[in-house]
Amino acid sequence: MAIRFSLGAFAGRFEKTRLGAVREAVGEGIIQHQGDAGASIYWLCYRRAQHRLWVVSSGEMGGPDHRVTEIVEELTGKDAGAAADCAIIPEKFSPVVFDGKLHLGMSRQEVIKTLGPPSKSEAAQMVYSHEGKLANGFDEAAWLILGFGEDKLVSMRGGKTTTN
Repeated sequence: MAIRFSLGAFAGRFEKTRLGAVREAVGEGIIQHQGDAGASIYWLCYRRAQHRLWVVSSGEMGGPDHRVTEIVEELTGKDAGAAADCAIIPEKFSPVVFDGKLHLGMSRQEVIKTLGPPSKSEAAQMVYSHEGKLANGFDEAAWLILGFGEDKLVSMRGGKTTTN
């Protein structure tokens, strides 16, 4: 499951990299917030051409320093256009890659060759998920939800959380 992510040359780790570090590296973006308690989330939203990208921190699981717990990238099918809440991300911060191998544009077969068989598969979506206990007694959950259009990877949502 996804542990690392990269935005171009910027490398991060789920549950380790702070949203603030992503914003500082990119030089753009506003950390936004919605909800409270267990339903609280913080995020950065970016756009470029036909891509939309959200870098997310669960308010509860990301802790007070808002560590990244999930990343979502999708092709919008048309120019993402002007959105007040999404900054334009410089080209040098693409592609978005999970664990040095998974990125938009891959074929379904390339994904399966790279990751193995999915936990669940439907016509337009494949899901890879893992839940388990770590040696220290903590519970770990990791997921990749991959969307396909015309046999190409057009959206990916990946994340990881550890709880006690």
